[in-house]
Amino acid sequence: MPVEITWWGHATCTVEDANIRVLTDPLFARRLAHLRRRRGPIPPAEARRADVALVSHLHADHLHLPSLACLAPGTRLLVPRGAPRAVPGVRRLRRLRITEVAPGDEVRIGEALVRVVPALHDGRRLPVGPQRSPALGYVVEGEARTYFAGDTGLFDAMAERVGPVDVALLPVGGWGPYLGEGHLDAGRAARALARLAPRAAVPVHYGTYWPIGMDAVRPHEFHAPGDEFVRLAAVSAPQVAVHKLGHGESVRLEVAR
Repeated sequence: MPVEITWWGHATCTVEDANIRVLTDPLFARRLAHLRRRRGPIPPAEARRADVALVSHLHADHLHLPSLACLAPGTRLLVPRGAPRAVPGVRRLRRLRITEVAPGDEVRIGEALVRVVPALHDGRRLPVGPQRSPALGYVVEGEARTYFAGDTGLFDAMAERVGPVDVALLPVGGWGPYLGEGHLDAGRAARALARLAPRAAVPVHYGTYWPIGMDAVRPHEFHAPGDEFVRLAAVSAPQVAVHKLGHGESVRLEVAR
């Protein structure tokens, strides 16, 4: 059975593998604080159907409480350890089955195994907060091994800590013209791809949300990271098939180990 990846925008993807549906960092909002969805429609109801949802870290565009509240009762939700303490609204998601996780944890979901891996990123609930939770990545192991990086910078032990993977969902941009520490831009994502050496990759976390009032400011920074990643990946990791998806588009990947 092939793995199917659907990109709904920003860091939100559905991974279908081993008869389960995995949803990453659900974000279904038209507007979030100073951000407005610029490309792609609001994901349809189908996008909210999942056996398990994965939250990579506590930033509001990744742990979005209204979007999580839209998930069906009984949906499994994996959040960074300490999230219910740091973000009290998580405790109000009583209809979901919440599990706090940290790097090294493994969670069995039906026929698949979800491994929790580290990320290099500020995991706090911004703008400030005394409580800290780890920023996470996840590897979904079914017929394929699919790595969802969440938000992360490039770190020396990335390939070792993530392990062998077949598909990589890598952030290549953000929601503003500049990326700080703890992020991958198109160039760093291409270098990460060379280290991870999966069979296939999908660029995410770009070209969806943009600050209100900045529509005409450096538009190439908003739209270009996906194409730039494709170009740089062809140089850094030519053996990897890169699939740049439009919002709501899917790709089915046959993975033979």
